[in-house]
Amino acid sequence: AGSSSLSFFQKPRCFEGLTGVEIVMLSRQAGVLTTRFLQNGSRAWRSFATKKFAAPPMTYISGEEMSWYTMKIIRVLHEAVASGKRLGAIFKEPTITPTTEQVKEFGLKKPFGSPNGAMRRGWNGITISRDTIHIPGIKLGFERPVFFERHAVGGEYGASWKGVGKGKVLTTYWPEDEKEKPVIIDGRVLHDDESAVVVYDNPLDNVGDLAHIFFQRCLEANIVPYVVTKKTVFKWQEGFWQKMKKVFDAEYKEKFLKAGLLDKCGGELIHLISDAATMQIIRWTGGGFGMACHNYDGDMLTDEVAQVHRSPGFITSNLVGKSEDGSLIKEFEASHGTVADLWHMHLRGEETSMNPLGMVVALLGAMDHAAALHPESQAEVTKFTLSCREAVYEAFRTGNGTRDLMGPNGLTTEKFVEWVAKNLEARMAKEGPAEIFTGEKVEAAPSKKLRKRYQAVDEDAMKAFFDKFDTDANGTISFDEFVDMTLDLGIAPLKAEELKKDEVRDQMHAEAERL
Repeated sequence: AGSSSLSFFQKPRCFEGLTGVEIVMLSRQAGVLTTRFLQNGSRAWRSFATKKFAAPPMTYISGEEMSWYTMKIIRVLHEAVASGKRLGAIFKEPTITPTTEQVKEFGLKKPFGSPNGAMRRGWNGITISRDTIHIPGIKLGFERPVFFERHAVGGEYGASWKGVGKGKVLTTYWPEDEKEKPVIIDGRVLHDDESAVVVYDNPLDNVGDLAHIFFQRCLEANIVPYVVTKKTVFKWQEGFWQKMKKVFDAEYKEKFLKAGLLDKCGGELIHLISDAATMQIIRWTGGGFGMACHNYDGDMLTDEVAQVHRSPGFITSNLVGKSEDGSLIKEFEASHGTVADLWHMHLRGEETSMNPLGMVVALLGAMDHAAALHPESQAEVTKFTLSCREAVYEAFRTGNGTRDLMGPNGLTTEKFVEWVAKNLEARMAKEGPAEIFTGEKVEAAPSKKLRKRYQAVDEDAMKAFFDKFDTDANGTISFDEFVDMTLDLGIAPLKAEELKKDEVRDQMHAEAERL
């Protein structure tokens, strides 16, 4: 972790004397694992403020190249599981599940499985919480928060499969108690020359924990909870719904009724078929709802949420697991996945404009959770994380964001981070708690130059047209120049009485033509 001028949250001076960030790294050849525990890692971090305090311990898992470049630290795998389990607070950049091509590129022995799967198993994963990110002062997609709880285990993601031909398949369950007889789950004849036989299970023991996490979060955020399955067709999903409803009725129903959150639900927890949930996500743009669902449904539906909310970059992705002592393990990451295309642009020397908002929110969330586990430095950590969030939000609010939201005039990756770094430095230098924005909300609209129709526009002619009315050639159109332009084009708004006179004249002309 060498020194860098890039990452605005890399070790501000308030984190000098760092005693608890464990960085587990995987080399760029994706084969060499090592662990580094930073002690007084001042050389690896930028400095902003003057006050020093010891940061709480957390695990930092670095990811693929562009995310690594933007965050400026190297990446991780299996030692991360042990590290995260021990420390309980983890930040992870997007990582890859290697393709056949990447196996050759990185010199791997085989196409290793998803690192996410290994982490979910190692941390006794309960749920993957995916929520909309809202920038104060900017209207994105949903007006209010949308929460998702995606069951972190089971389903297609834990499946085994084999390509086979004609023949027979017998699926048998063997009880742990060998005295009990085995049970045949399914037997079938395969008639095709090519078939894929897939086997997976859906663990249900931790659904109760998922329910508590989901309902408590919805209650705190004052949003309406829904449970989503396809149990009308997939009968085996009935158990998920029943366990969720049992917890809700016993421990949360009265609380939600008292808060008025079930007024439009007939006073009951509502079950949605996944098909219906797909349609409601598009319709309920006001937000203010949460959905809990199986692993695969959660993955697909949160992709839809991301589209309504403008971008996967505006969605969180937090894995919640459970240690043997019952304490929660929380891993925070961005939901947008890898961005290899931007990395290749960077290697070619081209400008990039990567929006790191999802990663920033994830890192700050991990820091907040670490501070909650080790409250001795919580006040200092909270000021930093709040200030950092506000600095990033202000960048977008003032037109200094990245191009996915600001259009072609948005800042490059480096300029964006530089802008936020300066803003954060000023915020941290002020005495007292972090300053929070409470102003008006404005519509966030990308530049019209991003529209497909713009490709047909003659920019040279547009420039000549602009110059015609920019009479003092200062690069801007003043109000007087704007008035001249609207009069010249015949689009100047008229007073009401003048509009009536024009209407009368038009009627007289029309009558005269008929005669």
